[in-house]
Amino acid sequence: MLIFNPRNMTSNNVGKGIAEFVGTFFLTLTIFIAAVNGSAGAFAPLAIGLTLMVMIYALGHVSGAHFNPAVSIGLFLKGDCSQDELPTYLGAQILAGVLAFFVGSELVLNGADAAEITAATFDSTIAVLSAEALWTFALMFVIINVATEQAGNQFYGAAIGLTVMAGAFTVGSISLGSFNPAVTTMLTVSGKLAVADIWIHIVPQLLGAAGAVYAHKAMQGGAEAETPAE
Repeated sequence: MLIFNPRNMTSNNVGKGIAEFVGTFFLTLTIFIAAVNGSAGAFAPLAIGLTLMVMIYALGHVSGAHFNPAVSIGLFLKGDCSQDELPTYLGAQILAGVLAFFVGSELVLNGADAAEITAATFDSTIAVLSAEALWTFALMFVIINVATEQAGNQFYGAAIGLTVMAGAFTVGSISLGSFNPAVTTMLTVSGKLAVADIWIHIVPQLLGAAGAVYAHKAMQGGAEAETPAE
């Protein structure tokens, strides 16, 4: 019988839980914004598939990249997910799904539900701030995990580029999908973005990138703690 015991949550399991939370959060958030609310239109399946793919590239080496309670339970029955790991995985995945709805509906979509989404809904400072912060976090998190943590990974360029593509499909109609202060500068010089609105892009981009670094440190802290001292 599977019994959850907090003492079984080793620091290594915490790191895996963080990985499962981040991957599941962005997968479910993309599904909600791109498909349920239709911001990506016909490209919604592509945005969802790209998000899943880049998160697998980024986090497969940490947790196995389940991002799905059914997968975790199946792998538990197969023997590839331990009794100690399963509660951590399931808790992280379910929490990520619930939080993705609230973040997506209340912040990125400015409190609108699926029946209320219009172009005007996206004309919101909070929506732009949230979209740029979240997907810059995702981009930085993928960059750190595929380009600096996986020696010999030949797919890091594709993973990074496809993260930007997934973000552009999902929230491009909300924030222009910048995720990059240099791109924001170009958009301003070109006249696409008003000078007064630069901060709405650059501030969340910097905060999102910093947040990704700290999330990565927290995730890796568990693995480091598990390494025996020499």
